[in-house]
Amino acid sequence: MEKNVTGMDELLAGYAAGTLTYPAQALVGAHLELSDRNRGYVSSLETLAGVGLEDSEPVALSDRDSALSAILSADPADLNDNQPVLVETAPEQTRVPDSLHAIIGSSMDTLPWKTLLPGVKECKFGEIDGCDSSLLWVRAGRAMPSHTHHGTELTLVLQGGFRDEDGHYETGDLAFADGDVDHKPIADEGEDCICFAVTAGRLELTGPVGRWFAPFMR
Repeated sequence: MEKNVTGMDELLAGYAAGTLTYPAQALVGAHLELSDRNRGYVSSLETLAGVGLEDSEPVALSDRDSALSAILSADPADLNDNQPVLVETAPEQTRVPDSLHAIIGSSMDTLPWKTLLPGVKECKFGEIDGCDSSLLWVRAGRAMPSHTHHGTELTLVLQGGFRDEDGHYETGDLAFADGDVDHKPIADEGEDCICFAVTAGRLELTGPVGRWFAPFMR
């Protein structure tokens, strides 16, 4: 359940316009695959964007020949600055949404998970488009350390669910957090919680237990 309505609307508008970073674009696409909550809204935004393009007056391209020559002579790999980091994994796992395959792969079975603290594992995919993306695996009923953010954090629930001070999030739900949020997510009982997270800026542990674990989580 998305609580930050303004931030969520801006995020969905950015997705429809194609202006988000690659990991955020993939995360929102996966959200739309798993949940029908915002599909109609995004579809309306995309329709409005298409109408706007049809109604806009064409703008002359200055130095057209030089621009076309530069495009044709460029390395195709350089034309897409959102090109993801690929991770090789086995194809048998089907839980990963299609929108995340280029980052995660089609299975989680062979990913290099690293234990952060008891009951919490993480798999990092490195920096893409200025953002860090990772998977978090939290054992059922286990809590993450209290933390806030120097920047933004987008979290998509892929399996299970969790609860924090803002509410309850289930599979397909998207949570938005920034520096105004200080929370302690707790995984639901009965099923491990797996989330895909995209962060811009560093995370700061705020609770006494979290501060003790901080040196081991870097």
